[in-house]
Amino acid sequence: MILNNLSFSVRAGSITLLIGPNGAGKSTVLKTLFGLLKPRQGSIRLDGRDITGTAPSELLAQGIAFVPQGRNLFGKLTVYENLELGGITLGMKTARERIPEVLALFPRVRERLHSRAASLSGGEQKQLEVGRALLLRPRVLLIDEPSIGLSPIVVQDVFKLLRKLADQGTTVLMVEQNVKSALRYSDDAIALESGRLVLHKPAEAVLADPDMERLFLGGAHLGDAAH
Repeated sequence: MILNNLSFSVRAGSITLLIGPNGAGKSTVLKTLFGLLKPRQGSIRLDGRDITGTAPSELLAQGIAFVPQGRNLFGKLTVYENLELGGITLGMKTARERIPEVLALFPRVRERLHSRAASLSGGEQKQLEVGRALLLRPRVLLIDEPSIGLSPIVVQDVFKLLRKLADQGTTVLMVEQNVKSALRYSDDAIALESGRLVLHKPAEAVLADPDMERLFLGGAHLGDAAH
């Protein structure tokens, strides 16, 4: 997906939801911000500093973490070992010191600390993925489709956790298919269509829009609602 003249900013300590139809460029945005894809033009800035083209490993060191779509765990390793590997850039001593604070956020994962990651439920695996990213104490968390494969109850737990992180100062940029639910926990919404930005509004304004059902269930083009 090609991104065209896309320009937006995200407020510190907020949750911004990226929405739009399949193929709109949402995941491409996250991958570009995390340095997995390089823009041909334009720039990416963090606190005013140009970080365009910076390698993902360096972005991690600068406080940007990415939780991609799907399962990205080492299934044969234990929960604890997965957490250790998540903090490998910190050095093993620091990673181990931080693991208890991460586990405090995830009681169910803590109970499975010495179980293989593959034996965890879908919700527990997603929590472990988020926890692994939080081990780095990121200032910015990029997360792609956190609800995939999860039950509605677990999805709400994940959204509540992201809301808590944002309230504590972490900036969250999220792509999510459960738009209505995600909007209730978000501060702002950005809509893309064919790689272009067509809407940037407070999440509550999008929720209150009478055209929202048409907008996200395919009855209208996103651009129609931006005017």
